[in-house]
Amino acid sequence: MTINYRQLIDWAFPEVVQDYRWQDTALYALSVGLGADPMARDQLRFVYEDNMLALPTMAAVLAGQGFWIRDPGTGIDWQQSLHGEQEIVWHRPLAAMGRITGRMRVDSLIDRGAGKGSILTTCNDLFDAGGTHVASVYATAFNRADGGFGGPAGRGREVHHPPERAPDHVLDLPTLPRAALLYRLNGDDNPLHADPDVAAAAGFPMPILHGLCTYAIAGRALLEAACGWDPSRMKSLRARFSAPVFPGETLRTEIWEEAGLVSYRTTALERNLPVIIGGVMEWA
Repeated sequence: MTINYRQLIDWAFPEVVQDYRWQDTALYALSVGLGADPMARDQLRFVYEDNMLALPTMAAVLAGQGFWIRDPGTGIDWQQSLHGEQEIVWHRPLAAMGRITGRMRVDSLIDRGAGKGSILTTCNDLFDAGGTHVASVYATAFNRADGGFGGPAGRGREVHHPPERAPDHVLDLPTLPRAALLYRLNGDDNPLHADPDVAAAAGFPMPILHGLCTYAIAGRALLEAACGWDPSRMKSLRARFSAPVFPGETLRTEIWEEAGLVSYRTTALERNLPVIIGGVMEWA
């Protein structure tokens, strides 16, 4: 099946309402590595219900649509689709518990041409129980087998480059061998992250870590190094995924502070392989 541009750009998503508890917020933080040191008080605020805070990147797993591109009506060959980029724009800090409503739309669809694929970006706008706009969550998929359908041409967003100098901060954060099994409890139950046979069929030696988990670990490094553990200082966070992460690897995040923004890059240390490039955070 081929992509129908107008049908996909006008795709009607049902509104999603999700209630989440402090336990869900704690699970999310634990699944991306917080709480390893029970005496680290700054981290305890994200995993313990007393005056609790939510990790900003948890917005990416709230009130979503699941793996919707598997619907045959999209015309997308979902097995050839890769999660290429992620961005969250926060309009206010995320509460540690409450009700969130997600209103998702297709933000853009770029046709790179026959044999070159397409680039699909969605936006999920999140609203709290009072109707306040909390965050806009953008996800970009590179659909490698779906080009040449007659949509608007383009190349997508240019990759941001950090300054050519030593980083201001470097944080090495280990991941657990069971990290993907923990992270999938936040709602992404794709067997690629749990079943060795599914991973092998996809060409991987073992189940891989969720891209959104890698994104969250990088966000946690930025929250500590640049924001002093204050979620209200994070205004937006953008990443381009450049390689998968295997659970148990150490993720090194290099951070450059600039006027109005922070540049970052995340590398799988054991393989010396960048896994997030073009990283940008807007901050207060």
